[in-house]
Amino acid sequence: MSKIIASAAIRGAQKIFNKAEKQYEEALEKYGPEQDVGFPNTAYYLPIIYAITGIGVSKIKDMKRVLDTCKKLIPPPVREHMPLPYLAPALDAGMATFFAEEIIEAIRYLEEPDCYAANSEEITEKNKWLGAANDVIFRKRGVEFVDGTAPGFAAIVGAAPDPETASRIAIELQEKNLYVFMCGENQGKRFSEQLIQANVQIGWPTRLVPFGPDIYQAVFAIGFACRVAMAFGGIKPGDFRKNLIYNKDRTYAFVLALGDVTDEWYANAAGAINWGFPTIADTPIPQVLPTGICTYEHVVSNIPHSQIVQKAVEVRGLKVQVSKIPIPVSYGPAFEGERVRGDDIYIEMGGGRTIAVEWTTSKSMDEVEDGKVEIVGPDITDVPSGTRLHFAMIAEVAGRNFQEDFEPILERQNHHLINQAQGVMHIGQRDIAWIRISKQAVEKGFRLEHIGKIIHAKYHQDFGTIFDKVQIKIYTKEEKVREILEKARSVYERRDQRIEGMTDESINTFYSCILCQSFAPNHVCIISPERTGLCGAYNWLDCRAAYEINPEGPNQPVEKGTSIDEKYGQFKGVNEYVTKASRQKVTEVSLYSLMVSPMTTCGCCECIAAILPMANGIMTVDRDYTGMTPCGMKFTTLAGSVGGGAQTPGFLGHSKFNITQKKFLKGDGGLLRIIWMPKRLKEEIYQRLKKRGEELGVPEFPDMIADETVANTEEEVIEYITKKGHPCLTMEPLM
Repeated sequence: MSKIIASAAIRGAQKIFNKAEKQYEEALEKYGPEQDVGFPNTAYYLPIIYAITGIGVSKIKDMKRVLDTCKKLIPPPVREHMPLPYLAPALDAGMATFFAEEIIEAIRYLEEPDCYAANSEEITEKNKWLGAANDVIFRKRGVEFVDGTAPGFAAIVGAAPDPETASRIAIELQEKNLYVFMCGENQGKRFSEQLIQANVQIGWPTRLVPFGPDIYQAVFAIGFACRVAMAFGGIKPGDFRKNLIYNKDRTYAFVLALGDVTDEWYANAAGAINWGFPTIADTPIPQVLPTGICTYEHVVSNIPHSQIVQKAVEVRGLKVQVSKIPIPVSYGPAFEGERVRGDDIYIEMGGGRTIAVEWTTSKSMDEVEDGKVEIVGPDITDVPSGTRLHFAMIAEVAGRNFQEDFEPILERQNHHLINQAQGVMHIGQRDIAWIRISKQAVEKGFRLEHIGKIIHAKYHQDFGTIFDKVQIKIYTKEEKVREILEKARSVYERRDQRIEGMTDESINTFYSCILCQSFAPNHVCIISPERTGLCGAYNWLDCRAAYEINPEGPNQPVEKGTSIDEKYGQFKGVNEYVTKASRQKVTEVSLYSLMVSPMTTCGCCECIAAILPMANGIMTVDRDYTGMTPCGMKFTTLAGSVGGGAQTPGFLGHSKFNITQKKFLKGDGGLLRIIWMPKRLKEEIYQRLKKRGEELGVPEFPDMIADETVANTEEEVIEYITKKGHPCLTMEPLM
């Protein structure tokens, strides 16, 4: 800790102790030792003292023991030449500060019973200070710190430069569901009074709580946190260690020091650090950046008012909670399957008609402003109905614990996140995205910025544990979109190469995904380096990262164990896991076959492969293809037949990327068994198909695969592949 801060904190603690000791002696002489003292209508005596020491101060005479403890805690002034560290003595001084301030406030209640608006949640004309929360208010508000309604509080000391700045800071804190506890003054100004001047309603109902006019009322904020730990956390009075740890881990509180920092402020800041509550200041005071007691830094200074809330949230490690998606249309899974067609289209982006690319990438903390959405180029209202625009969206994510491996996990959620907005259709991912926005959505006020707001809100809702901030940049100018496309493609290629360089033989652990068991109870997806998840959302590396994010989640490590059948991809450990995870409904699975014990399908697969027995081959169809297939079923019928966790030989759910992985259908003859797929799917994966064909000695293989433009029945497929000399014609029979 800074020697300057330690010295100031110890000086401040001594000043406050001297004041408390003098007031105690005067009160003892005036009222006698048996005089009742305390905060009105509370069951926790003086709560900080009670929580930390176990001493229940109910009479003036009880204060003597506490003051004696303060004397022991406050160290002598820091000498000119003193070896490090300074942290422990400063923290002790801070704790003594709170004990002394509680004594000061208890005596204030005794001598000035109307000093605060007792038993009121709101200020009155006669009194604008609320003082300590009584038990009725505490029970009502304290539970919000437990159920997540309020993640914590900001203790604001001093005042902003002007009422407008104070209002902006307060509103930003409210938007993060935080309580704002206010006390202290700076150059004759107080934050709560500035809010009143700005016509901002203050009081417990708005979470803007004016505890009092001086620094001493900081104890009402810390005392509130101590009471939460005792009342709702089951922490016993006197168990100071558990109380401090509970608040560090559960109460996301911090101090905002606005204005010139006095010795008394330093002392209170040192006290707050004991609870893991850091201080963020707007003045250039010394900083305490190494982590230790607090989650991250202890004191951060000279932060502009426009950034101070965001910085405080970052330093405290508070995860932003977005309870409602801030867009002008309805939002939810019910709209995910909605299609925007024909005359309903106001604007279209991607889908092969224009460029559409989406890219999630990580940045440093100081490069990202959480919630910022920037539109560069024409917006929806700048173009007439029926326009097609180029589109590039970059989601820039920052977090102290964020890893590069997490980028595709977030990026691949864009499809269903955007698709859940009413009147917005989203198909594909990466650089094959396709977005349509309906006229009805535009009439309701939907703009491109709302796509960014969806991503910001849902990333925080679904993945807030792994990052701290995200900002969205959307581009619609063709030149800039093409520039981003090239950058994104280089990243995509690098990501794919990471998994393409791995083989199932090179590792001993696969991963499971049982996310869909809520509607397919028997389904268990096994993901290996050479078999991506059938939904296309996860590969082996993504599952490993997901397990790191949530060790109790749906992606669990599966030791593959000894090989039972190398051709079909059966492993002892995998079968044991699947048997257990499917509740004994499925006892063995093949990772590389649709004919022998194929993997179950949940219905969320990107594609479904099906045998065409007369042709001695296999077709596959993706969920975006709505036409009839040569097997006599549309995708929806296939999904209904083989979904729900059923193990159906001859049918297999799989991802698009899996088609060109080397183990795809290995037990059934591999990729060269594929004889039909929709034209759009073939075009989408054409280059990868061609590369795999060359590796297998069939360089013209993509052109040997029939599609709906040349064959719609199995007989037509046979005619086409016979003309092309498809290799499946000479393979051993599938059945």
